[in-house]
Amino acid sequence: MNSHKQNEVRKWERLRNRAIPLLILILVLAITIALFLFFLQNPEKIKEFEKYGYPGAFLISLVSTATVILPAPGILLVIALGATLNSVLVGLISAVGGSIGEMTGYMLGYSGRGFARSNKMLVRAEGWMRRRGFVTVFLFSLIPLLPFDVVGVVSGALRFPIWKFLLACFLGKTLLTIVLIQTGAWGWDALLRYIG
Repeated sequence: MNSHKQNEVRKWERLRNRAIPLLILILVLAITIALFLFFLQNPEKIKEFEKYGYPGAFLISLVSTATVILPAPGILLVIALGATLNSVLVGLISAVGGSIGEMTGYMLGYSGRGFARSNKMLVRAEGWMRRRGFVTVFLFSLIPLLPFDVVGVVSGALRFPIWKFLLACFLGKTLLTIVLIQTGAWGWDALLRYIG
């Protein structure tokens, strides 16, 4: 009888270990596809977040980073908000939203389904994450041309601690957003001086 209970427990553990990652994968894919299709059909909707000020910066960043691989506009609207509001505060709030949005890639990797060893970029990112995980997440969130979703997926697959992932992502995104807002403001001021 005791052996029977142990077999039942093992059976449920195996089922749970397979079902939870699969459910996470389905959820991430559903969020990504839904956001992409919604904003593809209604590009003006994300612009409506601007009227909410600081909460708008949070929502714009959250929504635009929650899609995995598929592009969603956002940073340009946050830069525009930063020109009219406190740029440091917009950068901080935007970074919080963006970091939370990046959890979709992390969860995809955590599910174990988004990690293909044949992809060169994923293999490189895995090496970087194993050597310097925090620095890798920070740099990928700081440099806008790097594919952050790759690092998010690898972070989840390697079970990189969530708090470190979120902190590194937050620091990189804060710095990036503030620099972009300030650069945009200086460029705008220079353009106005040139015209006027």
